Amino acid sequence: MNKLKSALHQIIHSLMMQLTFHHFKKNLALLAVWFIIIAAFTGGLGRVYGIHYLFLDPEYLGKVGFWSFFIVGIAFGNLIMSWHITTYILDGHRFRFIGTLQRPFTKFSINNSLIPLLILIIYIIFLVRFQVENGLAERFDIFLFVVGLILGIICMHLLMILYFRFTNKDIFIFLAGSLDKRLRKSGLSRDRVMKKIRENKADEYNVTNYLDLNLKPRSTEHIINFGSREAIVRVFDQNHFNSVVVELFIIGVILLLGFFMNIEFLQIPAAASSLLIFAIAVMLVGAISYWFKGWGLAFALGIFVLVNTGVKTGFGKGVNQATGLNYDTAKTEYTIENLARVHSSEQYVHDKLHMLETLENWKAKWKNPKDQKMVFLCVSGGGQRAALWTVNTLLRADSVLNGTLMDQTFLITGASGGVIGAAYYREVQRRNSKVALSDMGPELRTRIGKDNLNPVIFGLLVNDLFFKIRKHEYAGRTYSVDRGFVFEKNLDKNLGHILDKQINDYQEPEAKAETPTLIMSPTIANDGRKLYISSQPISYMGVSSSVLDGNESKIRGVDFQALFSQNEAENLSFLTALRMSASFPYITPNISLPAEPRVEIMDAGISDNFGVSDAIRFVNVFKDWIAENTGGVVFLVVRDTKSNAPIEKRPNPSVIDRLTYPIASVYNNLTNMQDINNDFRLEQMKLWFDGDFDVVEVAYDSFEKDKQVSEVERASLSWHLTTKEKQHIINNINIESNKQAIQKLQDLLKSSSNP
Repeated sequence: MNKLKSALHQIIHSLMMQLTFHHFKKNLALLAVWFIIIAAFTGGLGRVYGIHYLFLDPEYLGKVGFWSFFIVGIAFGNLIMSWHITTYILDGHRFRFIGTLQRPFTKFSINNSLIPLLILIIYIIFLVRFQVENGLAERFDIFLFVVGLILGIICMHLLMILYFRFTNKDIFIFLAGSLDKRLRKSGLSRDRVMKKIRENKADEYNVTNYLDLNLKPRSTEHIINFGSREAIVRVFDQNHFNSVVVELFIIGVILLLGFFMNIEFLQIPAAASSLLIFAIAVMLVGAISYWFKGWGLAFALGIFVLVNTGVKTGFGKGVNQATGLNYDTAKTEYTIENLARVHSSEQYVHDKLHMLETLENWKAKWKNPKDQKMVFLCVSGGGQRAALWTVNTLLRADSVLNGTLMDQTFLITGASGGVIGAAYYREVQRRNSKVALSDMGPELRTRIGKDNLNPVIFGLLVNDLFFKIRKHEYAGRTYSVDRGFVFEKNLDKNLGHILDKQINDYQEPEAKAETPTLIMSPTIANDGRKLYISSQPISYMGVSSSVLDGNESKIRGVDFQALFSQNEAENLSFLTALRMSASFPYITPNISLPAEPRVEIMDAGISDNFGVSDAIRFVNVFKDWIAENTGGVVFLVVRDTKSNAPIEKRPNPSVIDRLTYPIASVYNNLTNMQDINNDFRLEQMKLWFDGDFDVVEVAYDSFEKDKQVSEVERASLSWHLTTKEKQHIINNINIESNKQAIQKLQDLLKSSSNP
């Protein structure tokens, strides 16, 4: 029993355990970083967005392998070393005997490794379990993944240890006098030394042993009273200086990488970028705590207020510009009066007549237009998941229609990833009108499924997190580089550079009905109105026909080209327009348009994630022509959620759940509410539309069980998909409900005449 008590006493009073106790007592802000990381890779944080997949299946240069995990390991090792450096600066002097040891920082780090070591072990367990359960790699490959991760951590530690080995001085060198001479030259250094001495007149922690470099326990009994306090704290002070140099060097390297952020080789996995961001957070928290102590929180709040004021007053760069627009000319007035002016009855008539010419051009393609049904393609948002699902669905639908889907489709509406997928498919079909796109299926699915997140998070790390100093030129104008621009460039690269256009480039082919008209409808954050972006004039989408009678009509949406004509709206980059419709919260920043007051743009899915309401609005405007000149209307709704999903059981709510439920329930049920509203509009459409009308829904359904579709967790709402998620999305077209939907589409359109 005495031996057990003695062993327990030795463990509790070891430097490793005393440091751990101290962190929970004094360094909760730093520990919060580790808690966030655990929540991230275990799926406790942002599971629906696939944050855990970034750590469990990181991708680098399009592959998941040894090098992707090696880079994550380097970033993880950097975070660990940032933890050691920061806590050494903050707390090393509280354990004064460390200053009497040779290589004090290295020994401190060894004894300070319990928390990061436990987190690393948990990470590896989740990594291996994920790879094994999902069958993403062979066992030997998984072994290489783990080896790569560990080697990355080791390499980072070796670099740091070598640096401190040749720069840090210990007590023995100090006693030789060289360190004392250096420190006497710095008044600030001596002030810090004396302040620490006064702070630590008595030992705060009783440490009986520590782990040496060979990981063997050593007693502190013979060194506790070694040397003077002033000498020991001076050693710490010199070590701290070298530690600060390392932190500044790391931040400097990150800033330097910002100048090369477009180089694919440097676009590290999103998990690695996230870990580097956390490392910077640890350094900043440590620096504020070290210099301002009890005033740290007040200082941080003060800095926040200053930055916020600078951005608000225009001193800081808080504007994310739309590439192609002219921001140098006078700003457009965003007022009710100006909106009414650009959506006048004269403009309504002009735009409607223009679209009637396009409808006539579509009609001219068919031998018997009265037998031809007009297809309206409505695609839902949902990030990379929706983009891949849209392309996959269009490939299947087009194949059963003998490659005529885009010819029969007149209008494309929707949101976010679905619009990106539809725009990509439309352009590929336009370029390969004489080729069966089903033969190009593997290439199209591969391209649209490529990672779009790594370069964005990397851009956030090396550019947006600090100063947006880089610029890029487009159509003779200069714009700031931000992570939204990085998203556009990477998307362009992934899709083979075929969408690098201006919206005006589609004006002629759409007007001639050579390709379907595409209407993008991001949300205006200022007032919730839709911003209709199209190559065609479409003011009728935003106001009712009552404007023709001279009545005041509520403006429900804004014609982008009409409102921003003086800002050269026709030159807007098509990639930027797609991104405006897919402004994923916090990942791609909201764009600010040149208006007074400034207009901020949000994701189209906030208003209608499925594009159905816009398609209904268009049919309503041209209902007479469509009923008279076509065989009816088919809404092909491609959605990445099931319309009648099972109601999930709610666990017993916690106190936090009860507090957040009123707001969270509205956000979580946003698409359900949109569905209900769209269903009501579709029912009403049957009352005012005289022609035939059918709806075909093809849905990515993770709830329905089918032997042809592996039962895996629903693909995440992200711009990065794992191999398993891509397979699940592609195979989902084979579930029974989707087979029936495709068959229904074929039956509805099979009697249509060929162009």
